Amino acid sequence: MAEQLEITLKDGSVREYPQGTTVAEVAASIGRGLAKAALAGKMNDRIIDLHQPLPGSGALEIITAESPEALEILRHSAAHIMAAAVQKLYPGTKFGIGPAIADGFYYDFDSPHTFTPEDFAAIEAEMARLVKEDLPFIRKEISREEALALFGKRGEIYKVEIINDLPEDAVISIYQVGDFVDLCAGPHLPSSGRIKAFKIMSIAGAYWRGSEKNKMLQRLYATAFFKKEDLEQYLFRLEEAKRRDHRKIGQELKLFDIMDEGPGFPFFFPKGMIIRNELESFWREEHRKAGYQEIRTPIILNRQLWERSGHWAHYKENMYFTKIDDEDYAVKPMNCPGAILVYRSQLHSYRDLPLRYGEMGLVHRHEKSGVLHGLMRVRCFTQDDAHIFMLPEQIKDEILGVIELIDKFYSTFGFEYKVELSTRPEDSMGSDEIWELATSALREALEARGMEYKVNEGDGAFYGPKIDFHLKDCLGRTWQCGTIQLDFQMPEKFDLTYVGEDGQKHRPVMIHRVVFGSIERFIGILTEHFAGAFPVWLAPVQVKLLTVTDRARDYAVKLYQQLQGAGIRVELDDRNEKIGYKIREAQLEKVPYMLVLGDREVEAGTVAVRRRGQGDLGSMTPEELQERVLLEIREKALD
Repeated sequence: MAEQLEITLKDGSVREYPQGTTVAEVAASIGRGLAKAALAGKMNDRIIDLHQPLPGSGALEIITAESPEALEILRHSAAHIMAAAVQKLYPGTKFGIGPAIADGFYYDFDSPHTFTPEDFAAIEAEMARLVKEDLPFIRKEISREEALALFGKRGEIYKVEIINDLPEDAVISIYQVGDFVDLCAGPHLPSSGRIKAFKIMSIAGAYWRGSEKNKMLQRLYATAFFKKEDLEQYLFRLEEAKRRDHRKIGQELKLFDIMDEGPGFPFFFPKGMIIRNELESFWREEHRKAGYQEIRTPIILNRQLWERSGHWAHYKENMYFTKIDDEDYAVKPMNCPGAILVYRSQLHSYRDLPLRYGEMGLVHRHEKSGVLHGLMRVRCFTQDDAHIFMLPEQIKDEILGVIELIDKFYSTFGFEYKVELSTRPEDSMGSDEIWELATSALREALEARGMEYKVNEGDGAFYGPKIDFHLKDCLGRTWQCGTIQLDFQMPEKFDLTYVGEDGQKHRPVMIHRVVFGSIERFIGILTEHFAGAFPVWLAPVQVKLLTVTDRARDYAVKLYQQLQGAGIRVELDDRNEKIGYKIREAQLEKVPYMLVLGDREVEAGTVAVRRRGQGDLGSMTPEELQERVLLEIREKALD
């Protein structure tokens, strides 16, 4: 009798199946509905095809369209269908690779045909035909010699190169769908009919294997979803993201820009500085309440400091350098060494700790020109840094305090967020024991607060593990902003001490943390999140007075002075233009409150109020309007 496999299902139950049983057969044994919905299996954390025999005993999860892994399988399969369509339509094409990526997939082609966007419809039509035929994805494992012969005969030079680079003991698998055969590890959908919605998005050039020494191939980018409505929502979000592009809005509203004279170095205009200053004022007030002291440290410091901190060895390629009096100096890429020097400038007692130093510190980092993107990726930016020096027994409470502060900031802007715990990277310094101690401390703090978190292996800073906060904007995009980094290394490197209760010197522990992350980037995120329609407390112009008649001008000037005196940012538009034109212009400027002033308002001593997003609110007295605006500012209300 053949040996039975013990399979642990997702609900914890254990069932026995004979060897050779496929994932599809397990799904069918559980229920008809699951058998119909099944796409693949997750066996001992490895994804396998639906019709692949179980490799042994262990834990099995049936993957359906609702599973987190499903979209990647769908898109990988759709990449093969797109390649099959290209093979049919453009004979002589040679094939590179076609992986699933974030939000879609691509395939690289070496074709005598030069693809243009006009070709997309024909390729999509052929893909639709292949999907309608509901062709099975058939997996075969073959020897290296068979694989070389198969693809060599077809002239597939890129596949042959991949095969030759595989380890000697590698399992070589191919997938066939219709007439198209590809070298692929899988997994794939059971058949092409499961691909319900797809669209080719764009075309770009891509060097084979990313090397400029190799041939430039043509890369078709596309996406796919299980439901047509999901594709439509995705395309809508893309269009909405274009409409909300902070670079475009920044220019239109005269907030900020990047000039050709300084690529990667942002310019802030007067209205952009209002937003920036409001954010910084909010930051300073909340940090004062939380017991932080503000410091400022130099932008340029000597080489010896950066060697001691480890940045010279671990971060040199991202730094800018200069010489002063024939000595090497570096423009700071991070603020921490400066804060350390402030701490070290005087003797500290255990009674002084924790010491919380906050700094709005301008840093410079060399980024390649190809990755620069508006305010999101720049070469100089202001970090809202803080460095906390504390006793070992204060670690947990300090981390919890930072988490609470970050939560308060993000909730003010209406952001939801997720948390990741990033562990030791390969390029790190310090002992295993110190890293384990630091990582455990961060984990305990997260669990004490009851926060769900994902472990991000190997993505910590070179000097310590970290907690990263990924906030979600109105389009569902995530942005990594806040971070908490626990550091036992820098206090050791800089010989930082405090005098303990026993009168002896001891080593403090250090936290590096940011909330906004980068003021510039956070403004870019806010600009897109609010589409330039900032909440009243952040809006560069909070109220705009619009006169209908010349007679209303004196009344408008008096009202302007009243509102300005109350601390409201107000502008007066008394031009000889039609009121409809003035209103439309103020709407394009995304001003929260528009006050229309005509003869009726002058006689009644009132204002006709229009609210952005709400329309006409009717008449109010100037005092009522003033208190309404001031209340929104005080409460930092969201629209």
